[in-house]
Amino acid sequence: MNQTQTVVKVPFFDLKRQYQTIKTEVLEQVEAVFESMMVTNGPFVEQFEKEFAAYCNVEHCAAVNTGTSALHLAMQTLDVGPGDEVIVPANTFIATPWGATYVGGTPVFVDCKADTWEIDIEAVEKAITPKTKVVVGVHLYGQPFEALKLKALCEKHNIFLVEDAAQGHGGYIGEHRVGSIGHMACFSFYPGKNLGTYGEGGAVVSNNKDYIDRVKRLRNLGSAKKYYHEELGYNMRMGAVQGAVLSVKLKQLDTWNARRQEVASRYLSEIKNSAIQHQHQPENFQSVFHLYVIKTANRKHFMDYMAANNVGAAMHYPVPCHLQECYAHLGYQEGDFPESESLAASCVSLPLFPEMTDAEVNRVIEVVNAYQA
Repeated sequence: MNQTQTVVKVPFFDLKRQYQTIKTEVLEQVEAVFESMMVTNGPFVEQFEKEFAAYCNVEHCAAVNTGTSALHLAMQTLDVGPGDEVIVPANTFIATPWGATYVGGTPVFVDCKADTWEIDIEAVEKAITPKTKVVVGVHLYGQPFEALKLKALCEKHNIFLVEDAAQGHGGYIGEHRVGSIGHMACFSFYPGKNLGTYGEGGAVVSNNKDYIDRVKRLRNLGSAKKYYHEELGYNMRMGAVQGAVLSVKLKQLDTWNARRQEVASRYLSEIKNSAIQHQHQPENFQSVFHLYVIKTANRKHFMDYMAANNVGAAMHYPVPCHLQECYAHLGYQEGDFPESESLAASCVSLPLFPEMTDAEVNRVIEVVNAYQA
């Protein structure tokens, strides 16, 4: 290398770059919130709810304080309780099964497919019992799971389908937008998500008004009318600042997703290293690439190599849900879900965010292709 040549350093993620592109409008909207002093729920949150429902091609949306709360309230709205089973993929973020646990239900974990790393529908069918009330499918890493096929299975068994769309904002299965297929869908707006707040946020969307009305009541201390509490509820409202920020960002989401897809397409076609396994992208499924995850046999060696070459990398997720200590009481053992365990042991997330430069993308591809296991 020429001594004057600058080595490109690639961060795993950089939210500051995105903020600079929308800073003026964000600050204008935040100031409007403060001028109104309607800082919890209120018109800014209601406006975002209308916009996000339309974006997801559904009728109704209830904004809440976190994606975890969205899952919790969805389970409670479907009257999941003690004695009920909720089928959940073993390879997901821990919040996915917590929704069922919070309301007294029992998570029943199932394995993922070996190529897409999404929930295995054949495994779901085998796990169904008379106690099964809900199946939660996860659009993991931004790639849609086989939601239409899973919906048909749920309808056959009279089971609810909930989409965990925390990583899937804007994805498609054919002409169906992620979030519009299940009985309800739950979103997270954690800052690093494709559509993220500057704090915390979440939402439940549905075409069923009764479901969303109940979520709104539950998030607001069990109250639809001030000081009248119809049931035990929670303080899970969204702050108005977050609603205002999300409205600004929502206008850019498709553009940001398109850039993610462009970068991911280059990774998929240009990273050619036998030590690297890519996530399979099924035809007619449009991922929004919240993450670009690969598998490699010696993860520590690979991540040390990436760090030595000034390229960011991360893990999503190194411990599958069924082996987490908080679920030890369920009795699962290592070896129960081999595909999920294999993914957990070998997954690495490469840098991917809309503001990445072409030089940074080139550098990631160059470094990964030069890796020797």
